[in-house]
Amino acid sequence: MGPLFIDLLGTELSAEEAEMLQHPLVAGVILFSRNYQDRAQLIELVRTIRAASKRRLLIAVDHEGGRVQRFREQFSAIPAMGQIANSANELGLSAVEWSKHLGWLMAVELRACNIDISFAPVLDINGVSDVIGQRAFSDKPEQITQLASAFIGGMSVAGMKATGKHFPGHGNVKADTHHLEARDNRSFADIQQQDMQVFATLIARNKLDAVMPAHVIYSQVDDKPAGFSKVWLQQILRKNLAFKGLVFSDDLSMKGAAVAGDHVARAKLALNAGCDLLLACNDREASISLLDGLDHTEVTDGERLVGKAYPPSWSELEAQAQYKEIAARAAKIAQMTSETNSL
Repeated sequence: MGPLFIDLLGTELSAEEAEMLQHPLVAGVILFSRNYQDRAQLIELVRTIRAASKRRLLIAVDHEGGRVQRFREQFSAIPAMGQIANSANELGLSAVEWSKHLGWLMAVELRACNIDISFAPVLDINGVSDVIGQRAFSDKPEQITQLASAFIGGMSVAGMKATGKHFPGHGNVKADTHHLEARDNRSFADIQQQDMQVFATLIARNKLDAVMPAHVIYSQVDDKPAGFSKVWLQQILRKNLAFKGLVFSDDLSMKGAAVAGDHVARAKLALNAGCDLLLACNDREASISLLDGLDHTEVTDGERLVGKAYPPSWSELEAQAQYKEIAARAAKIAQMTSETNSL
């Protein structure tokens, strides 16, 4: 497969998009809320995406839980990762057990729609960041590692690979890289001992199939954002941490990526730095420029992210006692959260 993920404009595949999916540079599609109307429509959209290409495409979505969950109606409401410990207490479960259940629930519902991956889990620390916050499991690296490991275990049982983000850690950077250039001026030693500790431990335990670097400039290490940096991706991630999985760029359309030039320049810099797969979202003109402007690159290991065929259908999933129990627990937490927020 090629390196590029593209997005779609609506709830049906257009003729232009079907043509784009046949391009050899395309690895897959990332879906958004605008692509979702209901579950039946989503399943049909995924079917048409797959039918439009002669190759096995990867279909992905950001479906972490909390405020980052693209499909809501007819899907379980996955709580924010930062709420797992408290909601586990409400259910009389350990946080580790509940985290594993939620990883399974999130992944199994997407796999029932033939979606391969959710870009999860977030491994950042809940620090000063405006964009991370409750998306993080905790403000403590050890607890993040413990809960994320369980969440990944649940994902794996459901047939989904894990993508850890945002390497080496976005939680101690206040700026939102969707809209602003972001810098972290801490020393490498500080980053290594805090934020990066989570990634290092999970990589050593072979828990991460993919990693997504942050569009953050860690100025004491390199003058380029991590996703465009050979120092971060080749020296630190690949060599020092011995990461063997795939590296996704974060969205090349984000403001934090603009320091690298136009979209083609950003893509070339990301690939040269060590990214295997590229996300280009919310800018059709930019996606077309990438298809026209990039040399063909083959991602030989991309198919390792293909989801396992589990479960066969939503009807079979909904008949499972395990699914009924875990989905009911998630619904209970969602109701309690709604009632609390309305006070």
